[in-house]
Amino acid sequence: MESTYNASNIHVLKGLEAVRKRPGMYIGSTGIDGLHHLVYEVVDNSIDEAFAGFCNRIDVIMEKNDVITVIDNGRGIPVDIHPEEKVSALELVMTKLHAGGKFDKNTYKISGGLHGVGVSVVNALSSWLEVRVYKNNTIYYQRYEKGIPVCPVQEQGTTDKQGTEVRFCADPEIFETTIYSFDTLSNRLRELAFLNKGITITITDDRLSTPKRHEFYFEGGLKEFVEYLNKNKNVLHQAPIYFQSTREEIEIECGIQYNDSFSENFFAFVNGINTKEGGTHVNGFRSALTRILNEYLKKSKLGKKLDDTLTGDDVKEGLTAVLSVKVPNPQFEGQTKTKLGNSEVKGIVETVCYDQLLFIFETNPDIINSILEKIVLAAKARIAARQARELIRRKGALESSGLPGKLADCSEKDPAKCELFIVEGDSAGGSAKSGRDRSIQAILPLWGKMMNVEKARIDKVIGNDKLQPIIQSLGCNIGEDFDISKLRYHKIIIMADADVDGSHIRTLLLAFFYRYMNELIQRGHVYLAMPPLYKISFEKKTLYAYDDAEKDRILKEYEQYKDKMSVQRYKGLGEMNPDQLWETTMNPATRNLVQIQMEDAVEAEEMLTTLMGEQVEPRRKFIEENALNVINLDV
Repeated sequence: MESTYNASNIHVLKGLEAVRKRPGMYIGSTGIDGLHHLVYEVVDNSIDEAFAGFCNRIDVIMEKNDVITVIDNGRGIPVDIHPEEKVSALELVMTKLHAGGKFDKNTYKISGGLHGVGVSVVNALSSWLEVRVYKNNTIYYQRYEKGIPVCPVQEQGTTDKQGTEVRFCADPEIFETTIYSFDTLSNRLRELAFLNKGITITITDDRLSTPKRHEFYFEGGLKEFVEYLNKNKNVLHQAPIYFQSTREEIEIECGIQYNDSFSENFFAFVNGINTKEGGTHVNGFRSALTRILNEYLKKSKLGKKLDDTLTGDDVKEGLTAVLSVKVPNPQFEGQTKTKLGNSEVKGIVETVCYDQLLFIFETNPDIINSILEKIVLAAKARIAARQARELIRRKGALESSGLPGKLADCSEKDPAKCELFIVEGDSAGGSAKSGRDRSIQAILPLWGKMMNVEKARIDKVIGNDKLQPIIQSLGCNIGEDFDISKLRYHKIIIMADADVDGSHIRTLLLAFFYRYMNELIQRGHVYLAMPPLYKISFEKKTLYAYDDAEKDRILKEYEQYKDKMSVQRYKGLGEMNPDQLWETTMNPATRNLVQIQMEDAVEAEEMLTTLMGEQVEPRRKFIEENALNVINLDV
């Protein structure tokens, strides 16, 4: 029997009800990214005040019980009665979608908010939200619960301050987690301070017994941002290339500096939003840079040494760049703004970047010569890498059909169910092969010293006999040939000893994944196994401790057995028999895994350069400052 379909089946969602019904449409997800997006939206409103020239300070406070407060010293949200809606403009902004100053170009010529829906969406997805406006020597206050006002806008006394304070608690009924990451928020706020020179932004974590606080202020803007990104690298020209220009109402600001590394560090922003997936502004920048470098190469003696033109990948090597564009009417692909779609922006950015770089290179020949020397070597390495890749491919070494001999594969063919353990040492590899679940768990033992990819070009990486088995096993290739759809295992688990050598191997492997298979980390496919440090035996009972604190807890809990107790400190994975390794480290029901996530790309880059780069002094300083924080260190 057919079900009826009539007017009663049509549901009209009123007010902010639609946001609570389909939150993903407005903030991307209800996971950790969506949670942080709430903070960004409130901060973006304050940044819009800074864009307009009325705000020079923003404070973000992370309170206990997952409460966030954002305070700015801007003009303050209007509180007077709206002539058409007959309610306070404050209540209108906080409770109505598509209500706000973003639609009035006399108020905001440039905006980074969610097309005017941002703060009302935050309100809708919060258990409660309070807003205080400091304006006209008066404090105006209103409280909302799940987006609904619970009191009218009211005066709460006098003040000599000016600005807006928004305090909210994300709704645990909506979000999978309501625990914020200080590092994630701090990264975003640091970016905003670089992008808005002269503005002070602070973040304070009051959830800790000793509050943690960062303050960001950068007078130099993007030039200072590039210097910050390159601070532990050997740069090819001392001062970053910097220019700022406006054309057809689009403001373009850019900082560029090359270093002697083999990787690129590039950030692009539109109206203060980090466009991680690029877009037309990035395409315009890359076209201009590649075109002008090819033109200079043809006029240079170096051009005779290269039987090829430079590609986009060649000019990326050693490039550190930050591009910021401000567009009056940005069109983003996807609600969370990760890719710019405005077709007209590409041509404008390309023209401006080309003209500015032409002028800078003409007046600074030393800069262009040092860059050309670097990228000609990169082009030669690309050609060598292609030849190495073709040679290896003919041997079947990079294809999933040609699996390495040391790999003990699993029988399951669905990658989503499969796990690959990359295991340090043949001894531990043997135990892992015997103890594993053969249906879903594959084992790849490592042997010999791993390559430090920070100190090698891709042609050397492709031909490295220690890395080839990993590339073969995963099946998705590396670098420009990387294809995530061909990944054979959706869990890649690094299993190494809890000592200095094990830590070094983990760092080398993570550096390799970060540089040549970055999407594996971005998509959450890379994990660290957490083998126990201690085996505690008494009577017929065996317990495992994963750190000293857990060992002490067990010893205290079973103090009555201390005379009969045996405590074994594992020196390495090879000391465990297959059953122990399965029970403690490999069994999905009982093991501990740490998922590798890249919350802060800037800090990840800085850490990798410090630990694995050419400069010794930053590494020595890091070790000196952090040595006392290291525990469970075997010497």
